[in-house]
Amino acid sequence: MQNFRRIKDKLVRGVLFLAGMSVIVVLGGIFAMLFYYGMHAFSDISLSEFFLSTSWNPSAYGEPTYGILSMVVSTLFVSVGAMVIAIPIGVGAAAYISEIAKPAVRETLKPVIEILASIPSVVVGFFGIVFLGPLIADTFGLSSGLNAINGSFLLAFMSLPTIISVSEDAIHSVPEEYKAASMALGATKWYTLVKVILPAASSGIIASIMLGFGRAIGETMTVLMATGNALRMPGNLFDSVRTMTANIAIELGEVPFNTTHYYSLFAVGLMLFLMTMLVNLAAERITQHIGRHKL
Repeated sequence: MQNFRRIKDKLVRGVLFLAGMSVIVVLGGIFAMLFYYGMHAFSDISLSEFFLSTSWNPSAYGEPTYGILSMVVSTLFVSVGAMVIAIPIGVGAAAYISEIAKPAVRETLKPVIEILASIPSVVVGFFGIVFLGPLIADTFGLSSGLNAINGSFLLAFMSLPTIISVSEDAIHSVPEEYKAASMALGATKWYTLVKVILPAASSGIIASIMLGFGRAIGETMTVLMATGNALRMPGNLFDSVRTMTANIAIELGEVPFNTTHYYSLFAVGLMLFLMTMLVNLAAERITQHIGRHKL
């Protein structure tokens, strides 16, 4: 019996080890593919042109151009705008669900929020085209509502389930002793929430924000449908923009294989990969710093 248990334990450990390693292998394979094909582009494109030029026109009749600066700025415009909208709403909703809502309300809201996460991005994009876009155009007197702020609202909506769920779990995990000690000292429930509970849950809240930001950067279909896809440097949130993900989705299906244009799209994908990796690394460093500071 003891031998059987040892074999069973070893088997379970082996399966879990393979599951963990498979994630690393897949991630490494994706990075290797993007790096291999992306580097081919720089045999014909200078680094200065690729990173600093705002002109992307691989199909030009004259000299093709492969500058991604306008797409990088457009991606950050839309994603940061989404976070400005989603962070206060998401953290506020998480605090309400965890600390203020009655049990019946809490048990109703949590499944509804989880359902929101399952809405297909194409449906969200369609909503942006037929409702939110015309509303923005009428409100601000614009010729078109397909612009960066439209994409920001839609991405904020798509990021909210992640931010709310993870933040609510972090707030709910704060020890009851923290709340009891604050209330015993005469603090109000609002003061306890703002000054004790939220700071104690800050590492989880920051992780939720970074996950939401990563979701916003990597979203494709919604921004493809709702931001206008204008290849130019945006001046404000009311300009039409084209993000990096939208550019890959638009062009990769029609570009000839093994051309500079083809490889340059992999280089754009590599940039996206590195951007999301940096966001995750920053989140990890911040949460570790906060954890050490608490200790």
